Amino acid sequence: MENTLKRTSLFSKHEAEKAKLVPFAGWHMPLQYQGILEEHRAVRKDKGIFDLSHMGEIEVTGKEAGVYLDRLITGNLAACAPGQALYSVMCKEDGGILDDLVVYCMNQKYMLVVNASNTDKIYRWMKERQSPDEKVQIRNCTDEIALISVQGPNSQDFLQPFCSAPLHSLQYYHCTYSTFNGLGAMISRTGYTGEDGFELYIDANEAPKVWDALRQTSIAPIGLGARDTLRLEAGYLLYGNDMDETTSPLEVGLSWVVKLDKPDFIGKKALISEREKGIKRKLIPFMMNGKNVARKDYPVLSKGHEAGKVSSGTFSPTLEKGIGFAFVETNKFGAADPLQIEIRSVLHPAVVTQKPFVKGSVKHGSK
Repeated sequence: MENTLKRTSLFSKHEAEKAKLVPFAGWHMPLQYQGILEEHRAVRKDKGIFDLSHMGEIEVTGKEAGVYLDRLITGNLAACAPGQALYSVMCKEDGGILDDLVVYCMNQKYMLVVNASNTDKIYRWMKERQSPDEKVQIRNCTDEIALISVQGPNSQDFLQPFCSAPLHSLQYYHCTYSTFNGLGAMISRTGYTGEDGFELYIDANEAPKVWDALRQTSIAPIGLGARDTLRLEAGYLLYGNDMDETTSPLEVGLSWVVKLDKPDFIGKKALISEREKGIKRKLIPFMMNGKNVARKDYPVLSKGHEAGKVSSGTFSPTLEKGIGFAFVETNKFGAADPLQIEIRSVLHPAVVTQKPFVKGSVKHGSK
């Protein structure tokens, strides 16, 4: 299987760092370097560097690119000015989520960043829904682009000496073109950790030079293990766990990215109908009373009856408690009802809480 896995342009760097490499979404990726807890705390307290080059990039250009994309996503792309980024979802006709993604807006040019496991699916979906006479060009440029992310409360001060653009003026969910260590790059103030941070989109062939320049300083490399604990503490969802094609954005708490007042988009009718009828299940954030960890698909009980299942769960290094998300049926669980999670045949108490579990240094603004 390892021979069929894709490798990012930084793969040899991860081998040199003696990272623990694992299969992930068709790629050979670093799970951890020094250890998940150590890496997690480095990002929360200081800064860390991630190779996220497995993520998919799809470029959409042309005179009608914006109108075309607005038909495919639930967010209002027409309201985005050049230099803004939009978090949204792409749905099927029945309202099921094909992927959650970020759209970067430039002049008559857009770049979608999609989940690695969904890149080919989303690219095909987009091509199949392009009208023959539509003035739009769609290109999968994943293999050409490397994505290096620097996250943590000290990320701005750390990156500024490498970057020609003034990072202090780059707002949350905005992007800019700049030189980075002498190379061309698109830099965005985005991330998946709950901390302030930046994502650098660079030529894949130049990525090793950028990685080396950053690693010559006091920044820790961070693997996918800590990325997962960081995103869960921040209350961010993971495609394939907390949402998929069988779940709607209304069920998973993403109604804020669904703009039902904009012109027609794929899935709009189904989502309007679901809103009117009410959702049958919902995603809730929970916290264990102790250090027990509830994993995916563990049963969730209320008043002695099974009410749902865990979708994501981990041990929070910051809170030193088990945290996670679970789907519960709305007719079997109320907000004030007691909650228990079955872990290895033993019921453990948990409480419904609010997102984020941990508030970091992310500079929130309008998405």
